[in-house]
Amino acid sequence: MGMKLWTGRIQAETNALVNDFNESLSVDNRLYRQDIQGSIAHSAMLAKVGIISDEDAEVIKGGLDQILFDIEKGNVELSPDNEDIHMNIESILTQRIGEPGRRLHTARSRNDQVAVDMKLYVKEEILHIRKSALAFQNVLVDIAKAHVDTVMPSYTHLQRAQPVTLGHYMMAYAEMLVRDITRLEDCLARMDTCPLGAGALAGTTYPIDRAMTAEALGFKGIAPNSLDAVADRDFCLELLSALAILMTHLSRLAEEVILWCSMEFQFVELDEAFATGSSIMPQKKNPDVAELVRGKTGRVYGDLFALLTVMKGLSLAYNKDMQEDKEPVFDAIDTVKVCLDVFAPMMATLTFKKENMRTAAAKGFLNATDCADYLVKKGLPFRDAYGVVGRLVRTAVDKNTTLEDLPLEDLQNVCELFSEDVYAAINLENCVNARKVPGGPAPEMVLAHIVQVEKFITDREDNQ
Repeated sequence: MGMKLWTGRIQAETNALVNDFNESLSVDNRLYRQDIQGSIAHSAMLAKVGIISDEDAEVIKGGLDQILFDIEKGNVELSPDNEDIHMNIESILTQRIGEPGRRLHTARSRNDQVAVDMKLYVKEEILHIRKSALAFQNVLVDIAKAHVDTVMPSYTHLQRAQPVTLGHYMMAYAEMLVRDITRLEDCLARMDTCPLGAGALAGTTYPIDRAMTAEALGFKGIAPNSLDAVADRDFCLELLSALAILMTHLSRLAEEVILWCSMEFQFVELDEAFATGSSIMPQKKNPDVAELVRGKTGRVYGDLFALLTVMKGLSLAYNKDMQEDKEPVFDAIDTVKVCLDVFAPMMATLTFKKENMRTAAAKGFLNATDCADYLVKKGLPFRDAYGVVGRLVRTAVDKNTTLEDLPLEDLQNVCELFSEDVYAAINLENCVNARKVPGGPAPEMVLAHIVQVEKFITDREDNQ
């Protein structure tokens, strides 16, 4: 076991168990690129303010660029004896370039180094996730555009409620993604301060230029308080919260797909490329993709609660507990990305059974409210109209028919206000088309919503 970079006060060799317990390289090795990026910016700033020479900064940059190249080619062996990716890279750099490498860590601590690496990583991943979410949103909008006239039942309490269209249904999930994407953007905006220069927790006595490193690394400004800069993991918590909510929405849509492709609903047919079979039941066509998305949602919730629990009792500033931030953040990011990437093509290849949807809407008495509204327009108080239609539904159930198919005589036996025009009023398509309130399921309203969301998507795709 080699000499550790932090050997000073501690002279005894670290117990092997402690060494294994303490290391985070197995987790944080994915931060190599961000760590090198931060170190290059830091060394350039040190040279600019005269803390190290321009020659040393050039040698450091060349060494770090070569390490980055070698890591990506698989030609670097990282050692857990050096605990983490940060100390591994510094150790390799010093081995390769000698004395200049030992000057790199001037006016810097691993505390602000780790914080900047995590922020750089999270910023990049938010943009990747946003791109995937926008692509998924596009799929939902495409389905909606193709089905603005496809009548289907909506539900409350999982009971058929009122007629809507499949287009309206899909746009509900597209609107959820509007909120998911803007939450990610809000997180990105709030975390856009650079912690470099905060040192271990109290800054440094060196005349560093924090604004220079912030600008070089693409941050809008510097973290204004050195204690908070190294102790802050709000950006991780906020990301995990946004991802947990996003997964909630994916899980709800997954549940819809699972129900809709069952024999009990028969609203959709899964493409065979996104379904699996049973080992013993040859008739099965299982919605495993949707089920896994639903299951992995709990995993992302766990990531959020794990980090909340880590952070809840920590005094300022850095504590080793905070090393546990990476696994939940990395896991949640990986999980959301794979769920979005597989869910989008699954949804794009669904076959929707329009006739089954229309039949389900008709048999569910979804036009009962419209029938009551018809009587209200004839002068009957709503509560009285509600009671009349309730009795008609009972009659239709007894006769195994629908409100649309009840003879006018049966309607008039319950209320004399009914006339022939009632059948137009309770026609399912007319019921949907009449709901022209903004946000409603009438095709013109759904198309207006589609235009709005398409602009939302285009504005962001143009700036990616």
